[in-house]
Amino acid sequence: MLTARDLDLIRKTLRREPTDVEIACFENLWSEHCSYRSTRALLKTLPTTGPDVILGPGDDAAIVRFNDRTALAVSMESHNHPSYVDPHDGAATGVGGIVRDVLSMGARPIALMDPLYFGPLEKEKNRYLFEHVVAGIGGYGNCIGVPVVRGDLCFDDGYSGNPLVNVVCIGTVEPDRFLTARVKRPGSRLFLVGSSTGRDGLGGASFASRDLSEDAEAQDRPSVQIGDPFTEKLLIEAVLEMARTGKVLSCRDLGAAGLAGASSEMCSTFGGHIWADRVHLRERDMHPVEIMLAESQERMLLEVDSKDVPLMGQIAEKYDLAWSEIGEVISEPVYRVTFYGRIVCDIPIDFLVSAAPPCTWETRPYDATTPFSRPGGDLADLARKVLSFPEVAHKDWVFEQYDHDVQLRTVSLSPDAAVLRLDGEALSLSCGCNPRHIFLRPYEGSANAVLENAANIACVGGSPLCIVNCLNFASPVHPDISWQLAECVRGLGDAARTLGTPVVGGNVSLYNESDEHDTRILPTPSIGMLGKGPLLPRVQPGEGWRLALLGDTGAHFGGSVLDAVTGCGGEAPPLGSARFLPLVRDCVRATRDVAVTDLSQGGLLAALVNFGHGCTVELPTDLLTGLFSETYGRFLVAFRKDEAVCGLPCRVIGTLGGDRLEVSGGGKTLVLDADDINESLQSLSRCMRV
Repeated sequence: MLTARDLDLIRKTLRREPTDVEIACFENLWSEHCSYRSTRALLKTLPTTGPDVILGPGDDAAIVRFNDRTALAVSMESHNHPSYVDPHDGAATGVGGIVRDVLSMGARPIALMDPLYFGPLEKEKNRYLFEHVVAGIGGYGNCIGVPVVRGDLCFDDGYSGNPLVNVVCIGTVEPDRFLTARVKRPGSRLFLVGSSTGRDGLGGASFASRDLSEDAEAQDRPSVQIGDPFTEKLLIEAVLEMARTGKVLSCRDLGAAGLAGASSEMCSTFGGHIWADRVHLRERDMHPVEIMLAESQERMLLEVDSKDVPLMGQIAEKYDLAWSEIGEVISEPVYRVTFYGRIVCDIPIDFLVSAAPPCTWETRPYDATTPFSRPGGDLADLARKVLSFPEVAHKDWVFEQYDHDVQLRTVSLSPDAAVLRLDGEALSLSCGCNPRHIFLRPYEGSANAVLENAANIACVGGSPLCIVNCLNFASPVHPDISWQLAECVRGLGDAARTLGTPVVGGNVSLYNESDEHDTRILPTPSIGMLGKGPLLPRVQPGEGWRLALLGDTGAHFGGSVLDAVTGCGGEAPPLGSARFLPLVRDCVRATRDVAVTDLSQGGLLAALVNFGHGCTVELPTDLLTGLFSETYGRFLVAFRKDEAVCGLPCRVIGTLGGDRLEVSGGGKTLVLDADDINESLQSLSRCMRV
């Protein structure tokens, strides 16, 4: 909602009372979701340029060079609030929206990633949300033929009233043939193609910029869009064909704030005049506010020369898509909307698009670390609990709902990173973060999220190309949340600079808290990372392979899976080291006699079972630290020979083989047989299939 200060500024600038359409435009375009009022200054501190960045932040998607023939369009968005109110449609339209962001650049969408964050699955409501979000993502992605190849899962009570649904889309386009979202010249026409406009999704941008109230499901359901993936598939092919004509001057997806958002931002380099009465509608008697602000899905806005409108119409009709010529680019720097000849909106366009007053919030640091309390009980029981935790357990129930192989590019879905075949090279993809670590140490936790994703990329032989992010936080009105936000952006930026990897785009989602559940989400600066490397066969280690540990282990239990299942507390991991990343990458590229996985959630124990064999291991430390600590910058290496592995300074700890896991250290031994391990790892699927 607009503040009294906002309204006063609007009245003074317009020198009159704003119309209802103008008020609606300002409410949405000046919302946090569209204008980044609380974060604009922070985002400017991130490194956004690099030798491969063709187009950085500011458009619907970034463009990053992959090779001389192919560029990548990449974008990341959230659809958090809608996915709580209507989990299936909220998640599905999140996929549809991010795909259209990439499509608007003239790029063909080739892959999706979905970092997801939910409350504990012991609660029925959380299971319901999880089930229907996954179904919405899988159903939409499968129908449009874009594979979901990578994801991340986190479960914590902070998300019980406000789950997070973040999505990343990657597309391909020729480096010199991509489109942008800024109009090119006055006199050209604005061409709307796709689904008819209805009343669904009204006020979506402003809805996404407030916390969820107790009656959100009933009150806010009209703010959730309804998707149609079959129309989206037709729209993808139609827009790509239009782009191939070379006659599309600019293009933008109709997402947040609907036609008002897309057309005003698109026309901001000059000015725009929208004829709202010409928009093709799904429902009769729609008011101009509804026409301009509805967030009906599967719609795109193109700028074309007036003489090319008939050609675009023919292409639209070929794909059985409706279209309308709904406006023109004008040289006067205003945003004007008419409805049957009556002016219903007339605003200086820069004032609407760029002049939202920034919000500054008080910050207050905190220290949430609790002393470590050694968990009691049997070591084997602790191990089973860690392996059963849904972030560590097998994700078969999720993966089975996604078509990974559509488009025939998917090479590997390893536990570390997905690998796609692209022009004879490997495009590697990783995503996510660890919010529990970030809550305890916002700066270090955010930097470690970048390091962790880069480690995933290194394990498949890739070098990081770029980062996109989705900054999910509770309300910055709270000083501790504002401090979290500032520290997380600082950590993200510093880690990106350390790796030399630019942050090319992203999204901010604030006010993620719930009155109903009296919860705030954990700070969740979720990231997506793209990498590039040679196309390598996946190495599966076998019986008799040696195991070695790369990196030093500290007693870092705060925010770990062990902490989540026992409440043991302790120090969260400090800033990890990136020094082994190039060594791991080069080793993986050099030999087929080595397999590497990084250590993250669940520590060494989770990494050992990821190799899929029994093993015998001797650790030089006590087993609690050796198995469950989550220190960053460490790797588990399996290799075929006894000699040094490509110069990696590893410490040999054991051998793969047998039908059980046996780990000794500090005078104790842990033994888990295959049935114990498999029973624990199936906990997520068992829970969701009941």
